[in-house]
Amino acid sequence: MIQRIQTLYLLLVGIISGGLTFVFSLWSTINGNVFSTDLLSANSILEKIVPILYIVSAILAIVTIFLFKNRKLQFVLGRLNILTNLFLLGVLVYLSLTLSGEAAVSEKGIGMFFPVIVILLLVIANKAIKKDEDLVKSVDRLR
Repeated sequence: MIQRIQTLYLLLVGIISGGLTFVFSLWSTINGNVFSTDLLSANSILEKIVPILYIVSAILAIVTIFLFKNRKLQFVLGRLNILTNLFLLGVLVYLSLTLSGEAAVSEKGIGMFFPVIVILLLVIANKAIKKDEDLVKSVDRLR
C-alpha cells in the first residue's frame, strides 16, 4: 500500500534530507565563509557528522516507505528518524553557536531549518501510521 498519505510525507523527508540539504548552504559568515554539507571541506568531527546524519535520515525515510506491511516497525523507524533529526538539530545549533568570529553578524541559511521541517513531517507520518494500525486492529476485533 504505497499510495498511503504517510508515504508522501516520508518521501518528502527523503527528498529534503537527501537532496535539498546538499543544494542549500546552512549558514554564511560576514567574511564570506560558507558552511555547507560538504564532507571534504569539514574541519572538525562535528562538521563531518552533519552530512552523514542527513544521509542516514534520508535512508531511514526511504526504507520506512517500503515497510508498509509491518506497521509497527515502520512506526519505530519513524521515531528513530525523529531522534536522528533531533540530534542533528542539536549538532547544528551547537555548531552555529560556536562559530569562530561570531561577534560579526552571520546569516543563517534555510538548511538550518530542514531538521525542524523533517521532524514535523515525520510526526505527521507517524500519526498516519498509528491511525492505520488502529484501523486494522478495529477490523480484526469485528471478526
